[in-house]
Amino acid sequence: MKDAAYFVAPRTGPGHPLLLLHSWWGLDSGVRRLADRISDEGHTVLVPDLLTGETFDDAEAAEAHLKSLDVDRLASLTKASVHLVRERGNDRDAPVSIVGLSMGASLGLWASIRIPDAVSQVVSFYGTQTIDFTGARAAYQLHFADDDDLVDSEEASFMEATIGLVGLSVESHSYPGTSHWFFEPGRPGYDPNASEQAWDRMVGFLRR
Repeated sequence: MKDAAYFVAPRTGPGHPLLLLHSWWGLDSGVRRLADRISDEGHTVLVPDLLTGETFDDAEAAEAHLKSLDVDRLASLTKASVHLVRERGNDRDAPVSIVGLSMGASLGLWASIRIPDAVSQVVSFYGTQTIDFTGARAAYQLHFADDDDLVDSEEASFMEATIGLVGLSVESHSYPGTSHWFFEPGRPGYDPNASEQAWDRMVGFLRR
């Protein structure tokens, strides 16, 4: 039986709570390594398994499985995970940071609106949301590929503008010559230079 989540805390003890939400590939070894790396920056990291134990290497199979999932279950699991990692961090009253990849980014953006008191930062890698950001309290860092078949550029621009119009802090980065998955090693489109640049930007953002 596969783990329902992956949890890692800094060696020095509980750190600032951070929720890492994976893409449609599932809770695989690459996501676990990313969680470990983020934890080394001082975060207590929780990665919930959003795909009921499945992992994928084939994009068509991953997309088909994602479409079969209960959207309400994904939403409930995301909210519950925010509260769980908050309890496991170094301050139970502190709002959490969220890092999301693709599908996970969309869920993280959604959570920042639905439970605004519990989310202080969202780092979104090639994810979008079309709902109203009024009432959210988070700061946002958005990372987009230059040529992305899975993200509509107009929708991404509209989301960024919407966040700014309601007075929230938002910064957006696009990476020339990249495509979807550029941040994730071992995935089609992975770009090591762009990935490291995005990593550095993310770490700086999370430290603020």
